[in-house]
Order: sequence, then structure tokens, then C-alpha cells
Amino acid sequence: MAAAGAVGLPAAAQAAGPPAYDPNARFDLVVSEVEVRRNAAGRILMARIYQPKGTGPFPTILDLHGGAWNRKDRFAEEPMDRALAASGLLVVAVDMTIAPEAPYPACIQDANYAVRWLKANAATWNGDVSRLGVYASSSGGHVAQLLAMRPHDARYGAIPFATAPDVDATVSFVVMRSPVSNTFARYQNAERRKNEGMLKNNKVFFSPWETIHEGNPQEILERREKVTLAPFLIMQGALDDNVLPEMQEHFAETYRAAGGECDYRLFENSVHEWVAEPGPQTDKAREVAKEFIARQLKA
Repeated sequence: MAAAGAVGLPAAAQAAGPPAYDPNARFDLVVSEVEVRRNAAGRILMARIYQPKGTGPFPTILDLHGGAWNRKDRFAEEPMDRALAASGLLVVAVDMTIAPEAPYPACIQDANYAVRWLKANAATWNGDVSRLGVYASSSGGHVAQLLAMRPHDARYGAIPFATAPDVDATVSFVVMRSPVSNTFARYQNAERRKNEGMLKNNKVFFSPWETIHEGNPQEILERREKVTLAPFLIMQGALDDNVLPEMQEHFAETYRAAGGECDYRLFENSVHEWVAEPGPQTDKAREVAKEFIARQLKA
């Protein structure tokens, strides 16, 4: 479980573009774990690698877990990670700092670092990063949006990566399930529902409190900040009372108005974490995600 050594990014491989990807393909997997780095709280952040067995190289996806910024880890989306990897994608799920260890923007800094780390190391697991994508869920979707929209933000890139200092944190596309696209609207929803746990999670993470606005993807767009607009896929449960569908619809509209591509899909009879349970809507989410990834890799 030692950390993988950094490798370079061959210019020829980047110029050639991503390898062919068939979302209907099926591969057996090798699953392994490596250390990424030790965070300021002293916890070793790990990466779980889902590597297809085959000649490759395979397009690469970074998974950012949810957990209301306060809990969960690299295992949170294992069923989705396995499903994506089995179609011929190298999927790498990483731990991130949780709010009791450090508030915003610590986990976005972890994500920014993880992109650079993965770009430098993906070839170790037969991965190709010429069009690196992200899969993220719930609060991990919030992290992914900030990561993608602000890839060169000095605060988010504050953790140095000495072995590959010229590698940046840009990503080519983002797939999300139930992302927290409007942090303040979600907090107001928790107030209306008298959800004390959710209220506390927000206050622990957004400290000082005004960062709930500074780090709000919806408000960032409304302030017309200069951002990077990578293609987004948002998969939203119609019965979600955590992140309301109308919040997502408004964010998708705002993102498109700013010039970005946002594929918004509403899943009927689905709550916030529907993909955690087997069922037809979970199967549909996996297929939608793979189809979107295939389109982005061909773009």
C-alpha cells in the first residue's frame, strides 16, 4: 500500500487523444489501494484503484465521495465505481479531508491535488489522462463543481506536488449524482425541514460562515466570475428532499446561460442516494453516466 511513484505525461500520448471506449464492453477488474498523502489532521488519504484487466490504456475517472462534507470515504460509491470500471474505465476513488478535520476549502484542495497526482500516476495502472473525467456524488459534486470551475484557483492548488510541478488540475468533464449545486439554498431547505444534522454539517464545513456564499457554485455563476466551463452531467432524483430538483434545474439553466454544457437528467421515483441500492433507476443511472462519458471521450 505504498504510494505510487510519479511518472511523466508523454506528449505523444496527450496529442493522440483518449483511447477508444465502448460503454457496452465488459472487463474483469483488479482492485488495489495506494497512499496519496497525509493530511493536516495526520490521516493518510488513500486511493482505491479499479483497474480493468486488458491491454488498455483505459480512459481515467476520478471519484470524489459525498457525505455532507463531514463523513464517508473512498468506499462510498463502490457499486458505481465498479460498474464504470467494468466498462473499460480506470476509476480511482480518493479519500478527502472531512470537515471535522478542516473546513472549506480543505477537501477542494484534496481534490485539486488528486487530479494532479492522478495525471502523474495513472499510467501506473494502465490509465490514460488525455481527457480526465470526474464522477462525484452529493457534497462530492459540490467539490467537483468548484474543482472544475476554478482549476487554477491558488487556494485550491495550495498543496504542492513537487514531483510534477507543471501538471495542472484541469478536468475534461464531470458526472454527478445529486450535487450540492447551491449550498445556501440547500441550507435554507434544511432550516425549513428542521434537519439539525444537516444544519450542523454546513456550519462545521463553512467556517467562517460567509464561505457558504463564496464557495457556492450557483452564486459564482450569478456573480459572473470568470470560470472554466467543463461539460457537466447532473443526475437528480425526483423525490430528493435533500437537494431539491428545482435547485438543480435552476443551476443547469444558469450554467448553460453562462456558456457551459449541462446535461440534466431527472430520475423518477428516486431519492437522494438512489444509486446506492440495486434497481432499474440505478441501472439507468449507470447507463446514462457511461453514455455521457463516451460522448465526452469522442468530443
